[in-house]
Order: sequence, then C-alpha cells, then structure tokens
Amino acid sequence: MAGILAWFWNERFWLPHNVTWADLKNTEEATFPQAEDLYLAFPVAFCIFMVRLIFERFVAKPCAIALNIQANGPQIAQPNAILEKVFTAITKHPDEKRLEGLSKQLDWDVRSIQRWFRQRCNQEKPSTLARFCESMWKFSFHLYVFIYGVRFLKKSPWLWNTRHCWYNYPYQPLTTDLHYYYILELSYYWSLMVSQFTDIKRKDFGIMLLHHIVAIFLLSFSYVNNMARVGTLILCLHDSSDYLLEAAKMANYAKFQKSCDLLFVMFAMVFITARLAIYPCWVLNTTLFESWEIVGPYPSWWVFNLLLLLVQGMNCFWSYMVIKIARKAISKGKAGKWNPLHVSKDDRSDIESSSDEEDSEPPGKNPHTATTTNGTSGTNGYLLTGSCSMDD
Repeated sequence: MAGILAWFWNERFWLPHNVTWADLKNTEEATFPQAEDLYLAFPVAFCIFMVRLIFERFVAKPCAIALNIQANGPQIAQPNAILEKVFTAITKHPDEKRLEGLSKQLDWDVRSIQRWFRQRCNQEKPSTLARFCESMWKFSFHLYVFIYGVRFLKKSPWLWNTRHCWYNYPYQPLTTDLHYYYILELSYYWSLMVSQFTDIKRKDFGIMLLHHIVAIFLLSFSYVNNMARVGTLILCLHDSSDYLLEAAKMANYAKFQKSCDLLFVMFAMVFITARLAIYPCWVLNTTLFESWEIVGPYPSWWVFNLLLLLVQGMNCFWSYMVIKIARKAISKGKAGKWNPLHVSKDDRSDIESSSDEEDSEPPGKNPHTATTTNGTSGTNGYLLTGSCSMDD
C-alpha cells in the first residue's frame, strides 16, 4: 500500500519541475490546499442533501401549492395482472407479435393494449409538484453559488487578468473564501451523485453521470495541485446559466408562459455565449497557452487540460440540444405564438408518449370512443422539463 501511495502521489506527475510536496506544506505565513481537505466534502454533501429534503418539503412545496400546482400525477392504468406481469418481468414496450398475442388472450384490441402500456409507463413519472420542487431547489442553490462566485471573483486579480492564475504557481496561498467555494461546489456534485438515482430519470442519465464524475475529478484534481484559481473561473462561468434554466422550468410548471419564454431565451443566450465563446477563448486560452508560457507543461498539466477539453465536448453537446429546440421554437413561432416547451419532445425524458392520444376510458374492444390528451407534464416531456445544465 505504501508503494501504491508513493506511486500515486509522485511529485513529478503532480507538480512542476523542482517543486515538492514539502514546499506546499502549511506554515504560519501561508496555507496551501491539502489532499486531506477533500474529505470534508462528504459530510458537507450529506448536509446539502438533508437541506434539500427540508427545503423541498417546507419551502418549495408550499410555494408550489400557492401557485396552484397540483400533486396529481399521470393517469393511472387500469389494474390488469397479465399486462402488469408482462410490463414488470418482460418488456415495457411489447412488439407487434406480443401485442397480438395479448389481444387474443385478453379479448382486447391492440390499440387499447398499447394505450395501457403507455399509461403504465407514464404512471411512473413524477407529478408536476415534484418537478417544481426539484427545480426550485436547484434554482436556489445555483443562484446562491453564482452570486457568491461573482462577489468572490470581482475582488480577485485573476478575474481581470488570467495570467495571475499562473504567477508564482504553485506557491499561491489558499484563502478562506476560495476554500469555502471549492468545498461547497465539490460537495454539491457529490450530493448529485446520490440524488441523481432518486431524481427524475431522463434519457441523458449516462452523460449526466459522466459529467458529475468529471466535475468531481476535475475539482479534486485542480485543488490538489493548486490550480484552484482557474478552477473558480470555470465554476462561476458554468454556474451563470443554470439558475435561468431552472427558473424557466418553474415558470413552465406554474403556467406563466410569457415568463417561461423570456427566461428560456435568456438561458439560451447566456448558455451558448458562456460555453461556446467565453469558455474556449478565455479559460482554455489561459490553461493551454498562458500557463505553458509562464509555468510550462508537466504530466498533471496535460491531464488537467484534457479534462477541460472533455468538458468543452459536453458543452458542445448540450449547446446543440439548446440550439435545436430554439430553432424549432422560432420556426413554430412563424405560424403563431412560439413556445420553447411545446415544440419538440424532451430528448432527456425517461418515458415518452409518442401518441397524440391518451385514453381516459377503460380499455376494451371499442377504442374509438375516447381519444383525450393527458395534459399533465408527465405525458409529453419537453426540453425545459429536463435540465441541460452541468449540475448540471
């Protein structure tokens, strides 16, 4: 074990040439980031998770009720033991052959069986009230950390001149504000690693899980080798749009359509500008070129920049999703009132109903008697019922 630890903490990998871990030990004159500080993120993550539960129960839920947001979920499928067994043990999306077999077995028409499976899938979706509470928590947290980051950074010289991220590196003392900012963000991502498995499931679950892992690794990595200054720039830049997305989703759930439209436009503009323009031209420029000039490359420098390029790849993916929905919204608006939420189905939704109808009658042999649409948010998902943020 000692040999593994010595290999892992090899100074020639983590630190620039002629710098040792002993040089970065805390003294009375200066405090530097220490790897053991990262353990503090675990109890803080637990506290954040508990605060979220309390916030959703005693703050978000009363706000939702005051806005007349109902706790009703999607329409409940009629109980049927045979179909339930197929749904839970075999498949949620039976093919044509299986549908025909079930039709003969139950003496139901195929269309009614398809409708039952659609309702049963939608039945597992959370209510609009649950979605609102989740979005309100994320909105509150992202807005808080963004405001904190702006207030912290406006007093920092590296915000105005990024070369200060590398002057006297790695002998840059760790301030209390910077330490708090880093641990808070790291703890939040650790809390997401747990809550993501209980939150609303969407189709990009895998890439969001990858994002959380990359974020945790990047935060931990940059803290250990004291690249925290440029790390604060990355954090604040990516937090700049997340709260706008959550605000737009809240407006959608509350049916404040004009506010929702405005917030979506603001989100799209800030998101694309921050992640496709400012991030590569400002952040990647300093980590790739200014640091090369002032400090020079070394092994962990390469790893750090590869992680930042991976983040940029995910930024491009989510920006494509935002641009795609915005184009469809603008196209839709040419024929009437545009609505970014109702132009296309949410590519992140867990279960989608592809049909235009949602039967409110019990299934039977005559399905043409009722073809009403379920108006709850659980039937058809849209971009803003999911999150394309980095918490995204």
